[in-house]
Amino acid sequence: MSLRATATITTVLVDDERLAREELEFLLRDFGDVEVAGVAENGIQALELIEKIEPDLVFLDVQMPGLDGLGLIRRLQDKNVQLPYFVLATAYDQYAIEAFRLEAMDYLLKPIDKERLGVTIQRAKKYLSELPAPEEENLVRTAAPKSKVVVRTGARNLLIDVGDLIYATIEGGVVRIVASGVTGESSYKTIDELQGDLDSEVFWRVHRGYLVNLNRIREVNPWFNSSLMLKMDDAKGTEVPVSRAHAKKLRSFFKL
Repeated sequence: MSLRATATITTVLVDDERLAREELEFLLRDFGDVEVAGVAENGIQALELIEKIEPDLVFLDVQMPGLDGLGLIRRLQDKNVQLPYFVLATAYDQYAIEAFRLEAMDYLLKPIDKERLGVTIQRAKKYLSELPAPEEENLVRTAAPKSKVVVRTGARNLLIDVGDLIYATIEGGVVRIVASGVTGESSYKTIDELQGDLDSEVFWRVHRGYLVNLNRIREVNPWFNSSLMLKMDDAKGTEVPVSRAHAKKLRSFFKL
């Protein structure tokens, strides 16, 4: 497997107790290669923050009002996108089995011990080093790129030229295509699958949840935490976030 350089581990902290968030953030300051990119005090805030920032690692409290930590993981899994690694933190150990069933990377008991936290960070570095680099994420194509794709609207299957495809996104496990004059569902199961049939020089995966046509970008603007926000060339002028992992490549492409 290709190795990915992990100079900095971007992290989000999720806990409904302010003192617990501040204590963990304080402990993480001693790990120079860890950046706390955002904090959330409940699962709903965390859901939005994780989708925007696309962190490498999430420290997640298990017990929170409303959407708890385990529910947040399940909600993200239902979106059928690549997930960050999760470290569950709780004062109770009865959640350990469920945590690992949901494929959490690690499980920390509160109050968090700094030495034990160091073991977690080393584990995260190992896991992240084995991920493909962003520029290596595209699928290997064995045939020429397709010139048309199908968009379903109601009972109709419309064939559109790929040049008219503005962007694709995934909502509730369904890939949706926005094109000139038509918006609808795709028969592709994942954005990766759709991307594999298109020209990789034109269609870029700028975010886990978005594939964009570079020729249909109207604006490229600075955004949250050194990232970018694209305004697309559809009727709504849809704004599409660019993850930090892909922002550098896009800046180079547009000479920004």
